Amino acid sequence: MTSRRQFLQSGAAGLAGLTLRASAARAGDLPGVSDSEIRIGQTLPYSGPASAYGVIGKAQAAYVRMINDRGGVNGRRLTLISLDDAYNPARTVEQVRRLAEQEGVAFLFNMLGTAPNLAVRSYLNDNRIPQLFVSTGASVFADPEHFPWTLPFNPNYRTEARIYGKAIAAAGSAPKIALLYQNDGFGQDYLAGLQEALGPERAGQLVGAASYETSEPSVDSQVIALQGSGADAFVIAATPKFAAQAIRKSFDLGWSATRYVSAASQSIATVLKPAGLDKARGLISASYAKDPTDSRWKDDAGLRDWRDFCGLYLSPAEFADSNCAYGFTLAALLARVLTQCGADLSRANILRQATNLSDVELPMLLPGLKVNTSPANYNPIRQMQLARFTGESWDLTGGLIEG
Repeated sequence: MTSRRQFLQSGAAGLAGLTLRASAARAGDLPGVSDSEIRIGQTLPYSGPASAYGVIGKAQAAYVRMINDRGGVNGRRLTLISLDDAYNPARTVEQVRRLAEQEGVAFLFNMLGTAPNLAVRSYLNDNRIPQLFVSTGASVFADPEHFPWTLPFNPNYRTEARIYGKAIAAAGSAPKIALLYQNDGFGQDYLAGLQEALGPERAGQLVGAASYETSEPSVDSQVIALQGSGADAFVIAATPKFAAQAIRKSFDLGWSATRYVSAASQSIATVLKPAGLDKARGLISASYAKDPTDSRWKDDAGLRDWRDFCGLYLSPAEFADSNCAYGFTLAALLARVLTQCGADLSRANILRQATNLSDVELPMLLPGLKVNTSPANYNPIRQMQLARFTGESWDLTGGLIEG
C-alpha cells in the first residue's frame, strides 16, 4: 500500500530527484512526448451552464506549475493545454480534435461531463489515445471491453442513486420519492439507479420524475410540479447551476421533503452559497472526499497539504471550494501515473499504468478510501459515505458504503 505521504513525495516533492530517464524509448517515437516535455490535453467548461467546474482546471494548472517548479516528472516538464468546451459536446469534439491533431498531446485528462466525453470517446478509442479519469460517474464509461482507452474517475452515478434509494427506504416505511434529473446520461443514470433500488415491487413509490435541458434558464417549473406530487423525499440529480436553483426553490416553496443532492453538486462555494446556506440546511449527499471547510479535518495531514498548496499557488477562496480540491486530487493522481510510467511514456504504457493502480491514497479522499483499477475493473472509486449539511459544513454519518 502506498501511504498518502509517500505518494505526495513521489508525485510532487520527490519528482526532481527521480533517476529514471527516457532511455527505454526514444521520445521522438512517442506522441506528445519529447526529451524535455509531456503534453497533456483537456477540455473543461470555463463558460456555459457548467462553468462552476472551470476551477478544476485552474487548480490542475497550478499543480502542474508546482511539479515543474520541482523538476518535472522523470526529467520532463508537463504542459497542460486546457481548452473551453462550454459543456457543449459539439465544441468538445472540435477542441479535442485540435488537441490531438494540432497540439499533439499524448493523452486527454479529466475532461468533464457525460455528454462531452461521450461525444469524443469513439474518436479517442479509434485512435488509441488515452482518455484518462473522465470527470463523470456515468456507468457507460467503465467499459474496458468496448472502450479500453477510456477510464472514469468519479463514483458510478447509478451506485450513488441506489445508496440514496436505500437511505430513503430506511427512513420511512413507504416513502414517496420525486426526482429532478438532467436529461442526458448523467441524470438518466440516477433515474435508473433509483428504479433499481426500489425494484418492481416498490416502483410506485417514485411518484414524480422531471428532467431538464442544460439550455434551460431555470428548473423552477420542474420543482413546482414535483412538489405537487406529494413526495416526501426529493432527489436532485443536477449540475451546480441547476442544483442551486432546485435547492433554493424547494425551500422557498415550503416543501418539507428530505432533499438529496448529487455528489457532483455538493460544493459549498459554487452550489450551496448561491442557493443560500440556510436554504441548504439538512441536505443529504454521498461523499468520497473531504470537505475543506469541515473543522473535523483541521489537523488532517491531507488537508494540510491542500492548505499549503493553496498558500503557494492559489488563494483562500480556492481552498474552500471542493471543486478546486477535486482538481488538486486528480492532478496528484496524474503525477502518480506518469511517475509510475518511468521511461516508457508510450500511450499504451500510460494506459497500462492508469489501469493498474493498487490501494493508492490521495490527500483529499476520505480516510480509508483508496483508488484501485485493473484491466477488468475501470472504477477507481468504489465506496462513498452519506453526509448531511449543517448549514456550515457537511457532517459525515455512518461509514463507507461499498458500491
